[in-house]
This record gives sequence, structure tokens and C-alpha cells, in this order.
Amino acid sequence: MTFLAIICVLVLEQLKALPAERVAAWQAHYAVFLERQFNGGEARHGAAAWGLGVALPALLILVLHAALDAVHPVLGFLVAVAVLYLTMGLRQFSHFFTDIQMALRMGEIERARRLLETWRGHGAARFSSAEISRLAIEQGVVAAHRHVFAPLFWFAVLGPAGAVLYRLGLCVMQRWAVTVLPESGNSFFRFAQQAFQWLDWLPARLTAATFAIVGDFEDAVYCWRTQASQWAQWVQGAAEQGADMASGILLSSAAGALGVRLGLPLPGEIGFDARPELGLGDDADIEHLQSAVGLVWRALVLCLLLLALLTVASWVGQ
Repeated sequence: MTFLAIICVLVLEQLKALPAERVAAWQAHYAVFLERQFNGGEARHGAAAWGLGVALPALLILVLHAALDAVHPVLGFLVAVAVLYLTMGLRQFSHFFTDIQMALRMGEIERARRLLETWRGHGAARFSSAEISRLAIEQGVVAAHRHVFAPLFWFAVLGPAGAVLYRLGLCVMQRWAVTVLPESGNSFFRFAQQAFQWLDWLPARLTAATFAIVGDFEDAVYCWRTQASQWAQWVQGAAEQGADMASGILLSSAAGALGVRLGLPLPGEIGFDARPELGLGDDADIEHLQSAVGLVWRALVLCLLLLALLTVASWVGQ
């Protein structure tokens, strides 16, 4: 049923994707509501908010799915499809990637900058075409992991509750990174950040390994081993809202798999943002945007094939 539910959701999303703006707005309102209700400036307040706002909904979905599945498997299947449809979203971010690619091909550099700025939430007025391509690839790789591969992993492990746990954990981590300032002495954000790092530890490495398998394996593994730690060190010292250590693993593996250079310094409001170099080979351009799309789709097909094999093996073993 897990494999069939995933296929159904992928088809449904291609036919009618959830509006990305509404999903983002709902998530922001939800995270801000929790923060306003519980933020007392201490880590235990953040843990309580995370428990009630993330763990409790996942537990309720677990109980609901189990109860309906016991009544009739079809009811459990429908709940699984509905929950995965709401928590997984390939097309919730892919339109940004496609629109940026089209704008660059048409020479509409200002439009590409506006799209990238809306997508990332950071200024892009000074970026060149190559820098826009590079950042779009980086944003797309991380978004593909967080919106597709990681929710699929937790759905396969824990069912619908796993997808809810990951998506809500990501939601509060990203929003509280913006609304709560750790440098002010407020520790409310700390538990959500640590909990998400735990939830993302294994899925991020599996996604990176999948990128390596469907791309240039040798370069991907080399970049992962030698460059991911440099990105993690930069994240620790940079004001990169919502960033996490696992992004270095994803980006270095994807860069090596694609044969493109990501990271690299970017022009900021004052001087340059000294980001470390990731990957090997050429500077990013429009053609690499299309290559990144192919990498994500090949990785998704590989995951589905492996899941299909496991499903068939479980049927045969019964």
C-alpha cells in the first residue's frame, strides 16, 4: 500500500498541485501561533511547543491511520494518500525553478532576480546570470530533498505520521529561525533546530547517496567527503536563516554528481559573502539548471524502483 499511495500522490500532484503560496502562509501562521503561545525565552518552552505542535499531531495521525486501517484497508489507504498529498510537494517549488530557467533563457535577468529573491527570501539585485543559476540549483536541490525525498523516507518508515512529523518539524524550524533571535539569549529555537537535525540526519545522507548513484559517483563522493564539512562550518558562522548542517552534504554531493561548482562567494550588501566552494568542474549556467532537473528526476525514479522491489519482496515473502 505504501508504494501505491506514493504513486497516487505523484500523479495527483501533477494533475493538481497545492498552491505553494497558501501552503507557505498556513505553515508560517501555524509556527508563529505556537511561538507566540509558548515562547518564554527558554529551551524547555521550545521543547513544549515542539511536542504539542509537531509530535502530538503526528501521534494523532498515527492513531487515526491505524484505527481506520483496522476498520478497512481502503480507509487507511485514503488517509495515507491525503496526508502525503498535503505534506509532499514537488510542484510546490518546481515552478520557481522552471520560471527562473525560462527568464534566463529569454535574457530577462531582472525577472530572474525577482523570482529568486521571492523563492529564497533574500535580496538578489546584484547577482549575475551565473550566480542566479548557481543559487537556483542550490535552492532546488535542498527543496527537492525537503519536499520530496525526506517526506517519502519518513512516510515509508512510519507511514503518514512520519511525513507529518518531518514536515511540521521543518515548518517550525524554518519559521522560528526567522522570528526568534538566538543571539538575544532566547533559547526557544534550540530544541526545534536539534530535533530537525535528528529527523534529517539519515534522510539527507540517503538523498546525497542517491544523487551520487544517478550522477558522477566518484566526484560526488569526493566532494561529499572533502567539502561538506567546510559548508557546515560556514553555516555555523553565517546568518543563513533556516540553514542546517545537512545542506552541505546535499549540495556537495549534487555538485559533484552534476560536475558543476556551487557555493562560492556572493556579492552582499557590504562586500562579499565568503561561501566555500562546492563541487568540481564548470561554473553554473542555464544548461546546468536543466541537468539539475534531470538529476532530481533520476533520483526519484531510483527511489521508486527500490521501493517497488521491497514491496514485491514483501509480497513474495508472505
